[in-house]
Amino acid sequence: METDFPSASTPTVDLRLWRSDAVVLFDWLMSTDLNSVPITHPAQKQALADLLARLEEADVLDSTEEEIAAAQEEVGKDMGW
Repeated sequence: METDFPSASTPTVDLRLWRSDAVVLFDWLMSTDLNSVPITHPAQKQALADLLARLEEADVLDSTEEEIAAAQEEVGKDMGW
C-alpha cells in the first residue's frame, strides 16, 4: 500500500485531534488487520493506512500500555451512547 503523503498540489485538510484520540486510533490501527475491516471501496482501506502513516509521525508512536489505557479511559468516558 502506498503511504507517501500526496504532492504539494494535492488538496489537504488540517485536522486537530485530542492526543488521547490519536493514541486510541493509533493503537487500534496498529492492532487491526486492515484486510479484515469491512469496506465498500478500496479507498477506505487506503485512507485508514494513510491515517496510520500520519499518526506514526505524531508523538503517539512510543505510547506505553499505561498511556494507551489512560487514553482509552479518557476517550471512553461520557460517550453517551
